[in-house]
Amino acid sequence: MDNYRFILSGGGTGGHIYPAIAIADELKRRHPDATFLFVGAKDRMEMEKVPNAGYQIKGLWISGIQRKLTLKNLMFPFKLISSLISAGKIVAKFKPHLVIGTGGFASGPVLKMASRKGIPCVIQEQNSYAGITNKLLAGHVSKICVAYDDMERFFPSDKIVKTGNPVRSDLIQPVKHAKDAYEYFGMDSEKPTLLVLGGSLGARRINQLIENELDFFSQLGIQLIWQCGRVYYEEYKKYHSDDVKVYDFLNKMNFAYSAADIIISRAGASSVSELCIVGKPVIFIPSPNVAEDHQSKNARSLVLKEAALMVEEKDLEGKFEIVFSDLFKSEDSKRLLGDNIRAMALPDATKNIVDEIEHLLKM
Repeated sequence: MDNYRFILSGGGTGGHIYPAIAIADELKRRHPDATFLFVGAKDRMEMEKVPNAGYQIKGLWISGIQRKLTLKNLMFPFKLISSLISAGKIVAKFKPHLVIGTGGFASGPVLKMASRKGIPCVIQEQNSYAGITNKLLAGHVSKICVAYDDMERFFPSDKIVKTGNPVRSDLIQPVKHAKDAYEYFGMDSEKPTLLVLGGSLGARRINQLIENELDFFSQLGIQLIWQCGRVYYEEYKKYHSDDVKVYDFLNKMNFAYSAADIIISRAGASSVSELCIVGKPVIFIPSPNVAEDHQSKNARSLVLKEAALMVEEKDLEGKFEIVFSDLFKSEDSKRLLGDNIRAMALPDATKNIVDEIEHLLKM
């Protein structure tokens, strides 16, 4: 049978959306006649990103619970009931053979209603610390695909499969000649290069740090590829020069990774998975403003295996220059971190997840 119907649900952040798209792309490659429907949260980024990737999407009236008492929290029970009803109607009308959830608020109602109808469901949990939605769904799904060890803390062990996180193939295609990467950025191939990643929107605290440390990097003879994000580009583009290349967004990530000697990055699940495959020394500066502080936990899981370094935002002023200098001046440290983070890579994650889906379809 090739005309399968799949519902995929996940969103709110790119870390939930891109894995869902990657899984859909692999399913479509294997089953060209299959039909796909995404379900997301209205007014969130998936409503734009998914159609851009060529898939249909429907939106639910759903959002998360705020950490402090707000009017939005008072609306949550009504949104949840509305979303469960809407999700039930979508599932009944579309009649999927299987439903995949990649995290985010919208996936909860969809997988809940699908599992209630006896439809097999798969969760893909990207982080080392499971999200609330996926923890609540664990008892209702057939398989849980994870990227980290020790996830039995959150999920039934008999449902867990360690697959890794899907990574967009265009980001990590190797560059045949490193000089092509330097030429692309107009940089000196003889100088050490620091790549700074704050996500597509940017990271305010990382940008402030880099601005304050430009003289420090200059004294060390380092050139920068600085992806400051769309939100901050107008503020920081004035620093663009021969040795500091400032971008709102990097279109050729494989060139950026090839040129980099050291990388500074947030620690979202997708970023961590990409950087494991890249295999360069990384200093993580996790965002403290995410659910369950999962970025710090993602980064710490690598630090414990001597596969990365981490400096928390609150410690940047006192620690960053010391940590960076020690790494920059030690070829042994750079080699150790690069080897250890590369050893954690799971480059076949998308294939492995879809293999699990295929197994369920045949049961």
